[in-house]
Amino acid sequence: MPELPEVEVIKRELQPAVKDKTFSAPRLIFPGSVRAPSPAEFVNLLQGYRVIDLQRKGKYLVFYLNRGILLVHLRMTGQLFFVGNRQVRPDYPYLRVVLPFTDHSSLCFCDKRKLGGIWLSLSKQDLPDGFINLGPDIYRQVDRQRFARMLKNRGRAMIKPLLLNQRFISGLGNIYTDESLFSCLIHPRRQVGTLSPDEIDSLYRAICELLNKGIDCGGASIRDYRNAGNQPGSFQYFLKVYGRGNKPCYRCGTPVARIVVGGRGTYFCPQCQKE
Repeated sequence: MPELPEVEVIKRELQPAVKDKTFSAPRLIFPGSVRAPSPAEFVNLLQGYRVIDLQRKGKYLVFYLNRGILLVHLRMTGQLFFVGNRQVRPDYPYLRVVLPFTDHSSLCFCDKRKLGGIWLSLSKQDLPDGFINLGPDIYRQVDRQRFARMLKNRGRAMIKPLLLNQRFISGLGNIYTDESLFSCLIHPRRQVGTLSPDEIDSLYRAICELLNKGIDCGGASIRDYRNAGNQPGSFQYFLKVYGRGNKPCYRCGTPVARIVVGGRGTYFCPQCQKE
């Protein structure tokens, strides 16, 4: 699943490309990708709306329109490409929705597993619960002191499931959580209340450093992720534990283990990250 860095990369690439452009009639190849309103209403409503700005909140792309908001969430396999001033190929892999602009450029939403979604909201009441209930964005809204205070209030929780809880903090997923915990030698099942102030500080710094590294690398293209220009990122070449089950730890040589924590596959070094 694209996480904060991947969505941030797409946002930065698309922002100058779509700002001040006006949508023409959408083309729905798979109407189920439109979560709200109904597909027919979506087609009728969107055309004529102008993009004022594009931002990111958690893992959502947020298009601010001259009236309302267009949300895109890529989920597991979603991709959002910009096609400039040329016809969209009908054989675009897993093409689900085409959002053309009046200047003949387009946004193409592709999604192999059909889990992603698009919402058009004319008021706050129309926004999806997953968006409304997002916690503060770890990259833009949480400094070191706030991070420490937030963890202090959740002392009984396990650290990895807490960091993945989008209502607690938004933006992190499996990749960057596993890598951050390995970086500061914290076991993913560690109870938050047992973390020392130095460990909390180290964890915050690791998260920030890895998110920035992921953005600088254009994201991690482990499976389906591509940027807005349909190009892969390179952060996957810098992963220390994620996806490296049974391979030697870069620190100590112990085979990297894979366990399930909070229902999520989790990679860690059992020697370096002792429970």
